[in-house]
Amino acid sequence: MKRRDFITLLGGATAWPLAARAQQPDRKRLVGVLIGYAETDAEVQTQVAAFRDGLRKLGWTEGSNIRLDTRWAAPTDAAAMQRFAKELVALQPDVIVSNTTPATTALLQQTRTIPIVFASLSDPIGSGLVVSFPRPGGNVTGFTLSEPTQTGKWLELLKETVPRIARVAMLFNPASAPYAEYWLNSFRAAAASFAVEAISAPVRNGSDLDSVVATQAREPNSGLIAMPDSFTIAHRVEITSLAARYRLPAVYPYRFFAEVGGLLSYGVDMVDNFRRTATYVDRILKGEKPSELPVQAPVKFELVINLKTAKTLGLTIPPLLLATADEVIE
Repeated sequence: MKRRDFITLLGGATAWPLAARAQQPDRKRLVGVLIGYAETDAEVQTQVAAFRDGLRKLGWTEGSNIRLDTRWAAPTDAAAMQRFAKELVALQPDVIVSNTTPATTALLQQTRTIPIVFASLSDPIGSGLVVSFPRPGGNVTGFTLSEPTQTGKWLELLKETVPRIARVAMLFNPASAPYAEYWLNSFRAAAASFAVEAISAPVRNGSDLDSVVATQAREPNSGLIAMPDSFTIAHRVEITSLAARYRLPAVYPYRFFAEVGGLLSYGVDMVDNFRRTATYVDRILKGEKPSELPVQAPVKFELVINLKTAKTLGLTIPPLLLATADEVIE
């Protein structure tokens, strides 16, 4: 065999699975899904259901022309994340969907060819997952859950609700939020403009939460921000309960924090992000490349105020703030 023919054959063998699949439009397509949360998380189940519904509306019916193979791993269980990423890649799916930075990173360590679509990441460029938003450049693209002014909005909400606030801590777990500096840098910059002391409050596990929240509450005029982080999301009930117990005004990144007792929440609609993710999976299944699908910023934000919690904390929410809320929990 001539050397050039051998190289051509070798290259063709590498690309064969995806090329062969593209030539079989009637074949049932396989979509892998790696979720960086425990399967028992009802809120994340709702988000995945929105993704499935989005696929259905685009003509993809499970059991007919598509099959989903889903794996769930707790936010800080790096070993399970790696194991499930390897399992999904071994199945050679047409595309894989992820929803956290650790999950997406684990997948990228296993494949640089299978398309990956993330549903909700904070800093894909800083995390080394894409080259740029307009041209991701590799086999990864998807949807972010943040925009640059968000930390300023959280501080503004706290200041409007509790004008005396002078120090605010941002809570996160470094293991599940390797992108933490992305948020902390903008937090520090915004805090300076509000004459507020910005405090980094890392926690390593659930048992650290009580002591960290209690430490912040001991100082007068303190507040709390929960970073968008799979750990804080998974522990949302504990965090909001601790903030209430220690009478610490807090703002959170998603509505489901306010629904379980958080004072204020402002952030992207995660269900909407998952529904939009289905559009990229559809386009990839129809032949488009992830490198040519721009990373998209969030388009739908929600402000939710829990009046029950405000009353418990002895706070009066300004009427103008109440008027601008998307939902008020009474």
